[in-house]
Amino acid sequence: MGTIKRLNKWANAHTYYPLDLIRVALGVFLFMKGVEFMTNHEQMAEVVRPFQEMPGGMILLHYIAPAHFVGGFLIVVGLLTRWAALAQIPILLGAVLTNFLGVMNTNNLVLATITLLVCIFFLFYGSGKHSADYYLKMQK
Repeated sequence: MGTIKRLNKWANAHTYYPLDLIRVALGVFLFMKGVEFMTNHEQMAEVVRPFQEMPGGMILLHYIAPAHFVGGFLIVVGLLTRWAALAQIPILLGAVLTNFLGVMNTNNLVLATITLLVCIFFLFYGSGKHSADYYLKMQK
């Protein structure tokens, strides 16, 4: 718990608007991906195809779209940002692995890798000073 408080204090002291814009852009991107997966079932089935033989492969279909949808919204407003980013990491690791297990698509690999790295950054950085988390914390 002390580590999280220390990270929050550091993040609040070193907050910048460009980092907030990156957080919002990440959230909008994940939200839009969630909407895209919900509306295009064929594309979603194609993405999950390399993991179909694994136990619980069908559960992936029901986890990915809502996690992107809800997690993206939470990241945009800066509410539970670390938890939302943590929920995205297994999905993004799977997205990177999909390129090696299935058909290699360089654009998807680069996009998934960048998104994974940004999520890992916000897992440690948190939501920053310009977020709902900070606003709610200051209301106490």
